[in-house]
Amino acid sequence: MDFAAVLAAYDQQIRRDARSEGPRTRVERTGRVVRQTGSPDDWNGVLWSDVDARTADDAIAEQVRHFTAAGREFEWKLHSYDRPADLAERLLAAGFVADPLETVMVTEAAVLPVAPELPEGIRLLPVTDAAGVELMAEAHLAAFGEGDAALSERLGKRILAQLTETPDEIVAVVAMAGDRPVCGARVEFRPGTDFAGLWGGGTAPQWRGKGIYRATVAHRARIAAERGYRYLQVDASDDSRPILNRLGFTTLCTTTPYVYRPRP
Repeated sequence: MDFAAVLAAYDQQIRRDARSEGPRTRVERTGRVVRQTGSPDDWNGVLWSDVDARTADDAIAEQVRHFTAAGREFEWKLHSYDRPADLAERLLAAGFVADPLETVMVTEAAVLPVAPELPEGIRLLPVTDAAGVELMAEAHLAAFGEGDAALSERLGKRILAQLTETPDEIVAVVAMAGDRPVCGARVEFRPGTDFAGLWGGGTAPQWRGKGIYRATVAHRARIAAERGYRYLQVDASDDSRPILNRLGFTTLCTTTPYVYRPRP
């Protein structure tokens, strides 16, 4: 891959020219930022900004006013190449809290294995309805614990809305060990771009290290390639980054969600 060209395409297609995730959300280009606003269950936040040392604080304050007025918690999704260099410090000073850093990784969909190699006793079940989304939520809790219950509930509502309202833009699966869901994963398609996004993949602790995550990546890569998407993109955690490296993914940059929670 041409690293510079792929990074430029990612920045343009996924950030600057972002489109809304569904009918309940809207993407706005206002001032020096691109942001998405939706329901409390949707992702709300800043996708891209063009600010400098002179304009950054005013832009931050404007986003706080906008999302607070809407009653929304939101993220400022800061990438490692964003400017000014002290934007992270400015966000912290404005009351944002940093979530764990993630690594933006990409590969060409066509170069990955064409079929998932599942461990014995595991099958992939397509998720198409509320019952399947419930299994995904159970898998999420098995992977991350009951402390993630609120996030799991919001995520489940968001996925069900996507499956219902924009079914051509998402494919979701849950890995089943007998009748127990142990991993949920999805691929989201971005029409008009070169990129399909891989999300989820957290696996129940007792099933880690057995190839389930790799199998879900291969399954989703095949579907993305069949639909004509050139690249797969992942915001990878520290747990998934080594696996993706071995599969041939390349690091583009890092990203940190800075979260603002309006005071009651």
